[in-house]
Formats: sequence, C-alpha cells, structure tokens
Amino acid sequence: MRVLVVGYGMAGSRVAAELRARDADVKVTAFGAEPHRPYNRILLSSLLAGKVAEDDLTIAGPGHDADVRLGVSVVGIDPGRRVVVTTEDTHEYDALVLATGARPVVPPLDGLSLGNVHAFRTLDDCRAIAAGAAGAGRAVVLGGGLLGVEAARGLAGRGLDVTIVHAGPWLMERQLDADGGRVLAAALADAGVRVVVGATARAWTGDALLLADGTVPGDLLVVACGVRPDTALARAAGLAVGRGILVDDAMRTSDPAISAIGDCAEHRGTVYGLVAPAWDHATTVAERLTGTAVPYHGSRVVTRLKASGIDLAAMGAVDPDPDAEVVSFADPARRTYARLVIRDNRVAGAVLIGDNPTVGSVVQLFDRDAEVPADRRALLLGRALGGEPPARAESPGFMPDQAVVCRCNSVRKAAIVASWRDGARTVGDVVAATRATTGCGGCHDAVCGLVEWLSTVDPRVEVAA
Repeated sequence: MRVLVVGYGMAGSRVAAELRARDADVKVTAFGAEPHRPYNRILLSSLLAGKVAEDDLTIAGPGHDADVRLGVSVVGIDPGRRVVVTTEDTHEYDALVLATGARPVVPPLDGLSLGNVHAFRTLDDCRAIAAGAAGAGRAVVLGGGLLGVEAARGLAGRGLDVTIVHAGPWLMERQLDADGGRVLAAALADAGVRVVVGATARAWTGDALLLADGTVPGDLLVVACGVRPDTALARAAGLAVGRGILVDDAMRTSDPAISAIGDCAEHRGTVYGLVAPAWDHATTVAERLTGTAVPYHGSRVVTRLKASGIDLAAMGAVDPDPDAEVVSFADPARRTYARLVIRDNRVAGAVLIGDNPTVGSVVQLFDRDAEVPADRRALLLGRALGGEPPARAESPGFMPDQAVVCRCNSVRKAAIVASWRDGARTVGDVVAATRATTGCGGCHDAVCGLVEWLSTVDPRVEVAA
C-alpha cells in the first residue's frame, strides 16, 4: 500500500510513525512544507522564554525507512487519478492523509508591513520573534487566547515590558469564566505582563498599537489572534469542507481514499486544535489502514497553559446549563481559583488556576467520566473545610495502574511500569518506549517520579535521569 501524508508536523509525523510501526510493508511518503524535522509546537513558548533549546523540540518520526520530503509543498490533489502534485513532481497514492494543520489569523490592521511584526505559529516565527525581541524593550501581543498568553509570558521571561491587547471581555474566554480570567490577569501582572481587554486595535505605527480608545507603545508586535484550519488543498480538490475538512468516525473525508487529521480536520462539528486529539486521529487512521477499524468518537479535551510560573488547567463546559451544579473557590491574593461544573454527579467542566492540590484528581475524573466525591469541598481544596490535609502518598505505588500519566499520548502508569519490566532503565528509555512527556511536557515530573520509584522497588538496578 502506498500512503502519502501531506503535512509533517506533530500530526503528520505521528501518523507516519504509527503506520510504519503497525505494518512494515506500508510504503509511506510524507511531505513537509517546513524545512525542519518534526518538532513539538507546544513548546515554542518555552523556547521563546529561553527555557529549552531547539533540539529539545524535536520529536521522533517514522524512522529511516520512510520517505520524508522536507521543504516540499503540495500544490494540488487529483482524487480521480489518486495523484498528488508537489512543487517538484507528482506521486500516486492508494491512501492519502491530509495533516495540513492551521494558519494564523492576521487581522486587517494598517501598518503591519512596517516591520518587527510577527505571527506566532511556527519555529521560524519563534526565531523571528526572538531576533526582534533582542533589540526591543517593549512588546505588544495582540490576542489573549492560549497562544497569546504563552507568547506574552515567554517575552516577559526575556526581560521585555509586555502588554496583551485582547478584544474579548477577559483572557482565554473560550476556556475560562470571568472570575478565572481576572485571576489569570493578576497572575500575569505579577510576572510583568499588563493586560488590556475589550480593546479594538486600529493600526500599528511601528512604535505603538493604536486602539479605538487609546495607544499601547511597543517596539515589537506579536499577532496571536487564533488560527484557522488550512483547508485550501482539500477545497480545491472538491472535498467537503466546513470550518475544517469534514471527516467521519474513521477520519475519512468525503473521498474514502483520503483522510484528514489534526488541526485541519472537523469531526462532528468540532475542530480541536490541540495535540492529544490530533494523535488520537493519527492512531485511528493508522489502525484503519492496517486492518483494524476502531472508530473515533471524539476527545475529552484538557487545556493546559504552558507559561512559566502560572499553572492553569481548563476542561469541558465553561457555561453550565441550568441543571448543572457549580462549585467554586477563589483566593485572589494567592492567585488561586477553582471552579467545577458538575452534571449527573460527574465533572462536566472545570477551571483550575494556581496552586490547586486536586488538579490531578479532577483531570482523572473528567477523563474517565467518573462520579465525583460527595464532599465537593474536598475536591476543590484537597480536604474538607476544618479538616486536616490528607497525608501525601509516600510512593507512586499508590497510584492506580490505569491512572493516565501523560494525557497527550494516553500513557497510563501501567504502560510505564511495563516499559521498565521490558528493560527501560532511564527516563529517556521510558520516554522512547511510551512517548510520555513528548506532548505538552506537563507530565515530566510525574514520569521522573515513577522511574525513581521503580528503581527503589527493584534496587538491583540503578536509575539515571
């Protein structure tokens, strides 16, 4: 079988690797418009902040036996002849996987051609922002969604005076409620980031962003106004397109020989735009093309903010229906906020900002669609009011085997233990065997703790970081 993959980012490289792992006889050819090896886009804000190096972003591809064409753009698809046309030549396929991702939304502002204006989406964008920041003292980030907040925190980490300008009523309004948005803004202020919300940008002058009712000075403008699924190739090929490329539960498009995955795909009216669903899509396609039909029914999404010094997790419904139960706790002085939306005795949505000891438990309950404890206060605070905090588990051995350690890759504790029993003796070995930590990186400490625990359970083996 000849499988072509168009797009070689986090989704495209994953489906190529999954195909090769399942069937060595599958001939995979992947085309990546960017000249770089596949990299972890989630960690770009950490790269911008100087917390990681570019080499730390590299993710594993399908191996040397796959045909990978970097810096090669696909310019057309002929579904009738099952042919893909690139800037260099043409290729026939038996199955085609579109992983074209998304493109940044750039608003029609005057002055964007004046210089030191950058989108924040790719590695090259990150390099350009870092270069522009080197000669700047003040930065303006246009857009206060997840990406804008991460970009602002990264620039503040470089020592710049940063202002976020956001059109919405509060930051990250798609994931947070108003109280959560205010706590996040306060936490950003502590980190040196000013926030202006409800603002309409008019023009960029090269040294300031002009608003409808004011001016924000800056030497650097980062545009983070969201992304839009890249559907141009699919649309030109006559495939059904809504907000994204429309797919069924097998991730097939309106042409059964063509699949779509990741940020470009729209499944049951949802475009996820996050890595965990993209990798679920990749697994679904790889299993189907190699003989196992396991339908995809959607993903339970948890958004984690990757910003130094600010812990945030949001999941599910922000605005509850009238029948839902809402439990919340706020400590503005400590920049801590928690809000749970409970329906049918299960977590339908949650916002957790700051030092919340129960965040892991809430995520697990949401993931498993499990019933919440009767004492809601314990779920918010880690203990009932007036009670003693629970004793910390002295060993990861108390963690259930089916507990999800790495959400991005759906790696459970049992898989990490199994990799140890199969010979993985370092954190790097466990990562290579399970892919844990290769998504957002938020589970790194948990994986290190499990490896350290395993070394004590089996004291004959020394552990290395």
